Amino acid sequence: MPSIPVTPPRLALNLFWRTFALLALLLAAGVLAWQQTFKALEAEPKALEAAQQLAGLVNLSRVALSSTDAINRVAVVKSIARSEAVSVEVAEATDRWLPYENSPFAQRLRKELVSRLGPQTVLASGLNGVPGLWVRFDVGPDQFWLQTNPAPLQANISSNWWWIAIALGASLLGAAAIARLINQPLRELSIAASRIREGEYDSRLDESTLTSEIREVNMGFNRMARELAKMEEDRSVMLAGISHDLRTPLARLRLEAEMSVNDEQARTYIAQDIDQLDAIINKFMDYARPSELQLQALNLRELVEREAQGFRDPQQIVISVRLSAALRIWTDPTELGRILLNLFENARRYGHHGDEPARVDVTAEADSAWVLLTVRDHGPGVPPDKLSKLTTPFYRGDTARTAATGAGLGLAIVEKSVQRLGAHLRLSNADDSGFVAQLRLKRASV
Repeated sequence: MPSIPVTPPRLALNLFWRTFALLALLLAAGVLAWQQTFKALEAEPKALEAAQQLAGLVNLSRVALSSTDAINRVAVVKSIARSEAVSVEVAEATDRWLPYENSPFAQRLRKELVSRLGPQTVLASGLNGVPGLWVRFDVGPDQFWLQTNPAPLQANISSNWWWIAIALGASLLGAAAIARLINQPLRELSIAASRIREGEYDSRLDESTLTSEIREVNMGFNRMARELAKMEEDRSVMLAGISHDLRTPLARLRLEAEMSVNDEQARTYIAQDIDQLDAIINKFMDYARPSELQLQALNLRELVEREAQGFRDPQQIVISVRLSAALRIWTDPTELGRILLNLFENARRYGHHGDEPARVDVTAEADSAWVLLTVRDHGPGVPPDKLSKLTTPFYRGDTARTAATGAGLGLAIVEKSVQRLGAHLRLSNADDSGFVAQLRLKRASV
């Protein structure tokens, strides 16, 4: 049974966005991976360079301190402290120091300093609450701390994030361009297929594109479109011939019955049979002959009232229209009129109990984008296992809605017209008996 689909999310993930997301993820991961690779490759030479600079400072300080006696070392320490970049302090047993960071760069730096200055070398990031880069070294039996500013080292090993941002931005733009290039032929194919569905069989795709797979698909699509156009032309000619060839003998039969049959009751029955055959032919033609859509904004209540005028026979059907006078929809009047006509006719034939007239209610619910039009009768309804078959051409129920004299095409025509309008159809039974048809139509702005 056709059903009203759930409204898709506003940010539906179509082919373009899915391709773009995958490409962007791949390129972003590649940029970050290369950045980490370059950083790892640069870590060792930077650590060697920093270790060489620190070892040179320590060795200079060690030479200056070892060449003086214990008394003059205080003066040497003070003279070194006058430098803004380096200072030296005597190591005490009560010193509290913080270990240097444990990054791969720091580990490599520590290893190089130990190999150059000796196993007693200590690297710290703070001493007695004073932050900085501290190196503890030996001068004979005594130990000293050398402090230097770690800012140059941090500048050397810091990442240039703005370069990474530029690379990521360029990657995203490239991903968007590639995704659009990949998606464009498929988008054109989708648009052409939609036009074919709407009856525009002259839609053609470019057969000179450089991509061989797309070119073959376009050539196959164009061949299909040409075949469909030829089939549609042949069908139109055949339908016109069938309609003429059937209606001509029916007209002769009616005239013969009027002139040759003396029994009035027999003449009435013959006329009814001819009318039924003519109605069946009309149904065939409605189902088989698509009309050209002319979508426009229309007042829903006026359109429903117009179609209901032909069923204002209180002995057979009573139609109650409860619609807002300001409600407008985007539709083709001929197609929607055909839908309503078949729904009303279906209710007139089957939506009643015994000899009572059929009672039909037409209501609507609306939101900002859609209108849900409901046509409901108060008859016996349809067995649940038969609901899914009601729109099958030539199918008629065999229980509650059996007294049919039609062709079994009414609801099939409804479904086909609904599809052509881009609307949605839902058929069901009411909770308290009766058959319900709901149409989800595009709302037009006021």
